[in-house]
Amino acid sequence: MDRCIVLVDAGYLLGAAASLLAGEPSRSRITVDHAALIQGLRDRAENDTRQPLLRIYWFDGAPDRVPQPEHRRLRVMPRVTVRLGALTRSDGRWAQKGVDAAMHAELTELARNRACSDIVLVTGDGDLLPGMMAAKEHGVAVHLWAVQAADGDYNQSEDLVAEADERRVLDRAWITQAVRAKEIGGVCAPPPTTRPDIAAILSAPLPDSALAPAAERTQAEPRHPAAAHNGTAERTPAAKGVPTPKDLAALRHPGLHQPQQPASATLRWSSDKGWVDRPAAEPPEVASMPTLAQLTTAEQRWADREEDITTVGGDPFEVGQVFARRWVERLGDHAHVRKLSGMYPRIPHRIDGELLRYAARFGLLAHKDDQIDERDRYAIRAGFWRELDVRTGTERASAGE
Repeated sequence: MDRCIVLVDAGYLLGAAASLLAGEPSRSRITVDHAALIQGLRDRAENDTRQPLLRIYWFDGAPDRVPQPEHRRLRVMPRVTVRLGALTRSDGRWAQKGVDAAMHAELTELARNRACSDIVLVTGDGDLLPGMMAAKEHGVAVHLWAVQAADGDYNQSEDLVAEADERRVLDRAWITQAVRAKEIGGVCAPPPTTRPDIAAILSAPLPDSALAPAAERTQAEPRHPAAAHNGTAERTPAAKGVPTPKDLAALRHPGLHQPQQPASATLRWSSDKGWVDRPAAEPPEVASMPTLAQLTTAEQRWADREEDITTVGGDPFEVGQVFARRWVERLGDHAHVRKLSGMYPRIPHRIDGELLRYAARFGLLAHKDDQIDERDRYAIRAGFWRELDVRTGTERASAGE
């Protein structure tokens, strides 16, 4: 077949790009425009091989092989297929497992079936040498692309370089068309854009029921023994508005000088920022609100899953919008929508828990120790409220823009 295929080792491509642009191979140091990157790979492959593109295979690792938001965006792009290996943590570092084996299997299978005349490999791992040799024996021309090394040296296996039919280097000018370095304490990167609707949720005041117990605990807290001995008052750190996972861990296992929260207190992400007393029962107007699961038929559940896989990219704000759209469309009694709209910015606990469980399907728990990132939580809820505003014609979200 007179066409070309591109096999991309994302760990190599993005890690080498991070080394080149940010000085270290951590992918968290760069921002990637995946649409521009895929288009650049396609144009470059068709130009170098002089053959039309059949497909780009994107090989990457993910915790438990659960697609992350970037993988969900990539796999719905035209001519892109995502293959995921495992991502495991060892000695404080993340490592891919099974990605090289998957690339090797795909490379040899494509060559054996004569699916293409040219294969472009974007990788540096010498483990692919047997697969490259097998592809050549089946009459396929193998093009090896390297990312420009930060130190000017090779960042690929020399055996792999020697065996390739054609070699190219993706230089800094090409890389920066789709990848840029994030600023860490420098002056290059623009500040993140703030959303007025997220800011409104962050600025929601604590109720009096939450402030009173906090003040009592502050007054009753004993000083550190060493401070009392020296006759000096210990400086108490300012209370945080939203407890972090680290704070929660400390509260579950209180240290020597950490007061434990009362048994009646519970963390209500959905209602207030802080520890509040949970009422014995939910108010009737809240308890009567059906959850999305209660409103969804088996046929709708199947259709929802198809939509999640094929069209929902996994951006936290988008996830909140999709959930709200389905919930509102399936409500028979729209009085619930008006009631909920009046509760802004607090979402009832049952619905909020279902919303966050739905968001977890999109890989938003990755690297967070089973906790959704705080900013992602606010973005999810902001998307929920924005969609609710669109459905009810409420103008509060746009008033602050």
